Amino acid sequence: MAKIRKSEKREMPQLNTSSLPDIIFMLLFFFMTVTSMKEVTYKVQINNPQATELTKLEKKSLLRYIYVGTPTRELQKQFGAETRIQLDDAFAEVNEIEDYIVNERSAMKEQDQGFMTVVIKADKETRMGVISDIKQALRRAYALKISYASTPRTNY
Repeated sequence: MAKIRKSEKREMPQLNTSSLPDIIFMLLFFFMTVTSMKEVTYKVQINNPQATELTKLEKKSLLRYIYVGTPTRELQKQFGAETRIQLDDAFAEVNEIEDYIVNERSAMKEQDQGFMTVVIKADKETRMGVISDIKQALRRAYALKISYASTPRTNY
């Protein structure tokens, strides 16, 4: 017959941490592959207009951005408070947009070039004349897919 000992105290076994470094590196690798880094430093202030009918653009690699707004406070001393156009990380004029679009299109894969979409991220206080000038430059560069960035309107 088996003898049961209740008088002896049992110790709690140690927690096995041998797989902990593997788990940490797996999580680190996951977040490194999933996270995208911010590519552009904004030099203009953009307060997006609100809209009700929005569509999310799926393939981000086909998008090229044009930022329109007043320079940030730090840059207003150097560039003034007038509306400026930003392409990538530099200010540009309307006549430079065509070359920018042609260069961006040629840097894309050949099968994706026809699907390139230009997104205009403009401040809601930007005058329509600036936007019209940008659209005319995009037409001359045969960039006919244009999208406007906006935020969803919450109250209808």
